[in-house]
Amino acid sequence: MLLSANSFFTAIDNFFSTQVGGERLTIASAFVNVGGALLLGFIVALLYYFTQKRAGSSTSLSVTLIMVPAVIALIVLLIQNNLARAFTLAGSLAIIRYRSQPASPRDVAYVLFSLAIGIACGIGYVAYAAVFTVIFCAILFVISLTGFGSLGRDTMLLKIHIPENLSFDGIYDDILNEYTDSWKLRRIQTTDFGTVFELIYIVKLKKGVDRKQFIDKIRCKNGNLNVTLNLLPEEEIAKK
Repeated sequence: MLLSANSFFTAIDNFFSTQVGGERLTIASAFVNVGGALLLGFIVALLYYFTQKRAGSSTSLSVTLIMVPAVIALIVLLIQNNLARAFTLAGSLAIIRYRSQPASPRDVAYVLFSLAIGIACGIGYVAYAAVFTVIFCAILFVISLTGFGSLGRDTMLLKIHIPENLSFDGIYDDILNEYTDSWKLRRIQTTDFGTVFELIYIVKLKKGVDRKQFIDKIRCKNGNLNVTLNLLPEEEIAKK
């Protein structure tokens, strides 16, 4: 009975075994490499979810972080040193259009992290991938915990609507100097078919500032039109 079971597994292994780039690829090694990549990708996805809760973690990106390492590992396993297969893969990927919106620098870093894990597992360095996954996850966790590189919750995006017949040059400078440590006029644009100007500022509010009072003072000068104060989006941080 034991002999027949061994024969069965040997037959399965021989069926899936193949020669890739001068190296023998077996079903066992494929499961170890791809399974290891899948597990490490899941760890990275968990780290992303727990460290980016407040900033708003993306469900689709969490799934991507799990799948990318496994997919890349499988691709590397199948290609190995075969140049023809590598060019075939490059040609196939070239015709795929990436239609989603540009990701934030933080999300791109996580995707590249997953990509590196997949490549390492694909060429058989699962242990190295595991070690450096732990190291990089620890680094990213400490960065998230300490808030290193964060602009803080006092750095905000201020949008002010003013009538088209009102001169806006320097009109809010005194208010901004009173309530903020620093400010910068990012953009001026028209809205509502050109009847309203929209001024967009990046402001760093002073500690303990009364935000309602700040907005009320602005409204006194813009004819009580819209005034919006939001946390600074990451795409604006990248432009700053």
